[in-house]
Amino acid sequence: MRILLTGASGFIGQHLLQAFLADGHHVVCTMRRPTASTEPRLAYIHADFTQDTDKSVWLARLTGIDAVINTVGIFRESGRQSFERLHVEAPRALFAACAESHEVQMVIQLSALGADRDADTAYHLSKKAADDYLASLPLRAYIVQPSLVYGSEGTSARAFRTLASMPLTLRFGSAPQLVQPIHIDDLAAAVAGLLKHRLPLIPGAGTALRVPLVGPQAMPFTDYLQALRTGMGMKRQHVVTLPGALARLVAKFGGLLPGGLLDEEALRMLDRGNAGDVSMTTQLIGHPPRPVQDFIRHPGAERSQAKLGWLLPVLRFSIVAVWIVTAIVSYGLYPVQASYELLGRTGIPAGLQPLMLYGAATFDLVLGLGILCLKRRRWLWLAQLGLIGFYTVVIAIKLPEFLLHPYGPLTKNLPMLAAIWLLYELEKE
Repeated sequence: MRILLTGASGFIGQHLLQAFLADGHHVVCTMRRPTASTEPRLAYIHADFTQDTDKSVWLARLTGIDAVINTVGIFRESGRQSFERLHVEAPRALFAACAESHEVQMVIQLSALGADRDADTAYHLSKKAADDYLASLPLRAYIVQPSLVYGSEGTSARAFRTLASMPLTLRFGSAPQLVQPIHIDDLAAAVAGLLKHRLPLIPGAGTALRVPLVGPQAMPFTDYLQALRTGMGMKRQHVVTLPGALARLVAKFGGLLPGGLLDEEALRMLDRGNAGDVSMTTQLIGHPPRPVQDFIRHPGAERSQAKLGWLLPVLRFSIVAVWIVTAIVSYGLYPVQASYELLGRTGIPAGLQPLMLYGAATFDLVLGLGILCLKRRRWLWLAQLGLIGFYTVVIAIKLPEFLLHPYGPLTKNLPMLAAIWLLYELEKE
């Protein structure tokens, strides 16, 4: 078959692409920044779901296409990427074009469990709007609704492994919070299976079939974390339960944090649960999907990566605190005259001492805020290595009593330098 795959650069899209190529299909991938391909059965074309909301734009891309698989999706809105555009308007335009095309035989829409008549979050409602529109068209369509999807390189999987590796976890409220995680390889095999086997449509239910894709067992979310923790070779995790009202308050403030996992809508989706019937998944892949305890393939490596997921932020924020507290102390908490005396002993003229004191304090403050706020920080780590190294050498020469001090104010710079070097090496390029 010749397949049009949207969202091919995403986590699920990449795995589907490999599964389709392995089955011998020809795949046309839509991307905002298409590249050339050396694979004869693979092509890339430009498409942008934030702009392509007109049926005619998509109709021009469907020449020679037998099946369309839409995997575009976001969990949170950001800038131009809104639920209305990415989940509703652009997919509807794509599906309308498919209905008008004389070549498209099938459409597969990647939706989500919970995008149904009881949906009450913006995410689920937007998915449901596109699903319902697709189901109303005279098209053979499968609306795939996975539970949590696990893949070792997936963003959510990394976050959940990090949570699972922490000394304790929080349980938000008393709802069962059931999830039924499915491994990405099983999900890809199931979608590929739809192209091969085409599950029979339900008589009288139209031309669309909703297909839950889930793992073999539903479990509370905290049990899912424990299963991942066990797979990484770690002992049982302590669980602290927050009462419902406190859980909602924490979720409300959690939504204000950039990149936070939990907000009010996420908590509502968690409380509602995310489980379904495993029979269709089993039928499509030809065997039961793998259980959670088999998700972790490299326990030692994944455990180390998971722990770094929360230890590195702790280390980063501790260094932020050092710079900001140092700045505040230098601004006047430590006697200013005593600071001037120290500067004088290093050779700083009296006239320059105020400038040096408050300039250095301001620079320390800027360093702390820069680490806290900037996304690209590698140059900041280098700046700190140079600054601390310079301070250490000057003070060791000019103020040797600090080098031999029993509290070790200078020798403590060594672990500080090592920590900053570690963060520099592990920071993304």
